[in-house]
Amino acid sequence: MGWTDFTRRQYGRRTVRYASDLTDREWLLIAPFMPTPRRLGRPRKTELREVLNALLYIASTGCQWRMLPKDFPPYSTVQGYFYEWRATGLWLRINHHLVMETRELEGKEASPTAGVIDSQSVKTTESGGIAGYDAGKKTKGRKRHIVVDTLGLMVGLVVHGADIQDRDGAAAVLKTILRRWPWLRHIFADGGYAGPKLRAALQKVAKFTLQIVKRTDKAKGFEVLPRRWVVERTFAWLGRCRRLTKDWEKSIASAETWMLIAHIRILTRRLARYYVY
Repeated sequence: MGWTDFTRRQYGRRTVRYASDLTDREWLLIAPFMPTPRRLGRPRKTELREVLNALLYIASTGCQWRMLPKDFPPYSTVQGYFYEWRATGLWLRINHHLVMETRELEGKEASPTAGVIDSQSVKTTESGGIAGYDAGKKTKGRKRHIVVDTLGLMVGLVVHGADIQDRDGAAAVLKTILRRWPWLRHIFADGGYAGPKLRAALQKVAKFTLQIVKRTDKAKGFEVLPRRWVVERTFAWLGRCRRLTKDWEKSIASAETWMLIAHIRILTRRLARYYVY
């Protein structure tokens, strides 16, 4: 996309306090999913929109919890909501609903029928937790294994040690889409997923059809391959969040949650540019 005067105004975020803050339109997309106040206990005093703004600030800038600016709620409060919403699966529900909305906006059926699978190896830090060594990428850390639809929207996600090969981790990530996306059964993949071992494992999961997209023998240098470029673009989109430059989390659950937050950030901005309330 080339930058013009129109696109600069369309994508500009100068009207908000921080560039990562939710606009009014973006907040209206997420507000219906926010938990209602509890009937018992102390009344809620924290604005949930400010909690989301704080989490998006961390995702966008990559700062530590204790480095949150003072105009957000206390970092311990934001951290508490992060862990609570992670445990209740709130981020998964928001992501699922926004993906369906985006697909319908693009003229597609709400539930996809085909997807693309790939992984990304990233380094871990001294935080600890599960890690391994990816000999192919020469990276010690974890793999982010995702499935996207043909538009590049993330519909499946698993984070595991980098020492697990793609064909061994594929079955685990495809299991995550069985209930949420019951019609998605055709998968495009690269040569790393070829072989009878994965096909045998998929037969135990569901009736997936796997199509391997390979480079031609005549290709020299970089070549854009059909379907496969879509998932690479999604990794590039997610990489705009500096929290994902490395895997800073000790737990796999937190690592997956930051991936979901980064993806929800993409979806809300995309939808808000089209919707008029």
